[in-house]
Amino acid sequence: TAELRRRVRIVGLAQRTVELRHFKTVGMALVQRRRLRITYVARGTGESTDRDISPLRLVHYRENWYLDAWCHLRDGLRNFALDAVTAARMMDSAAWEVSEATLDAASGLGYGIFAGQTIQWASLRFSAERARWVASEQWHPQQEGQFSPGGSYLLRIPYADHRELIMDILKHGVHCEVLGPPALRLAVADEVRGMGEKYC
Repeated sequence: TAELRRRVRIVGLAQRTVELRHFKTVGMALVQRRRLRITYVARGTGESTDRDISPLRLVHYRENWYLDAWCHLRDGLRNFALDAVTAARMMDSAAWEVSEATLDAASGLGYGIFAGQTIQWASLRFSAERARWVASEQWHPQQEGQFSPGGSYLLRIPYADHRELIMDILKHGVHCEVLGPPALRLAVADEVRGMGEKYC
């Protein structure tokens, strides 16, 4: 075992820290089917809210933990990043049940962790230099891809929210061009323009 540990290296990228006590509380409530009262900080605004939620499913995605739950404050299904939970307490009341089919439907065919019901298809063209790499990757279970005669690679991906998709597009820099839809192409162009202005 010691030799194996010495010979194997696991590198986590962009992993955020989750309080172990909160993780344990969430896990216990999930298994015992009890509601949770959490204090949750929205990463974008820094706003903190207290919420009663019914935990439904833990999701490990890109090195981080998320909780699918019914939010009784918002009266709907929500996805919570566990690292943004600053307090968690298991309540006596039973958790609401939501069928797995309903939960999956709410997640939709969106790209990454972002859900949504209005699906669009992104068309991306990768340079011949990146084509072989991208062709071997799964960006989405429903993706469609093909090589073009010039050696580039065309990839089509469904998405509902472009935020995470844009991050993955930009990591390929000039080697990825958004062919459509026009709104996505414009959003990427605006992001690139804004980046360029910081270095002028």
